[in-house]
Amino acid sequence: MTTLRHEFYETDEKLTLSIFDKGADPEQVKISFEPRKFTYEHGDKSLVLEPLKGQIDPSKSDYTVGKVKVEVRLVKMAHGRWGTLVGDAPDPLTAFPTSAAPTTSTVRKQQKNWDRLTTEILSKEKEVSPDQDPNAGGDAAVNDFFRKLYADADDDTRRAMMKSYSESGGTTLSTNWDEVGKAPVEVKPPEGSEWKKWAA
Repeated sequence: MTTLRHEFYETDEKLTLSIFDKGADPEQVKISFEPRKFTYEHGDKSLVLEPLKGQIDPSKSDYTVGKVKVEVRLVKMAHGRWGTLVGDAPDPLTAFPTSAAPTTSTVRKQQKNWDRLTTEILSKEKEVSPDQDPNAGGDAAVNDFFRKLYADADDDTRRAMMKSYSESGGTTLSTNWDEVGKAPVEVKPPEGSEWKKWAA
C-alpha cells in the first residue's frame, strides 16, 4: 500500500486535513472516524493516523472528495491547538472524565496597559537641566527664554524686539533700540536659504 502525502491546518475547534490523492473516485474512497484514530483508503493507497493528538467527534467530522485532493474536517472534542496530528499526549477528555458535555476554557492573553507603562518610563527618566544639556526642553525651553527676556526688558528693548522680528520676517531679533529705530530691519535668512516675499 502507498502512503499518501498530506498536510493540515487547525483552529481551536477543528482540524482540516488535506490528503493529496489526485483523481480519487468518491465511490471507492473509504474513510473511518474514531475518537483517536483516522483511516483513509482508496484502492492501494492509504493513510492511517493513530493515535490522534486529541479526541475528535466522529459524528460531526466529514470530508469532501475533490479532483486533486480529499479535504477532511476533524471536529475536536476539546477546544485547543494540537500542533501535530498524532502523538502520545494524554487525552484531556479521558484524563478528566465528566458526565456533562465538555467545557471550553478560553485562554486570555495578559494585555499591556500602555498608558501606565509610558507614565512609569517617563517618571523614571531624570529631568535634564539646561545647564547639563543646552538642548534640554527643546522649543519650550527656547520659548521660555524669550518670554523671560521680553518680560524683564524695558520699553525700548521690547520695541526693538518687536520691530526687528516683524520687519525681518522673523530672521532677526535685536534688543538694541538705538540701532533698530534708525531704519527698517533687513531680512537676513539663514545661510543656504533664500527669502521670498509672498503676495497677500
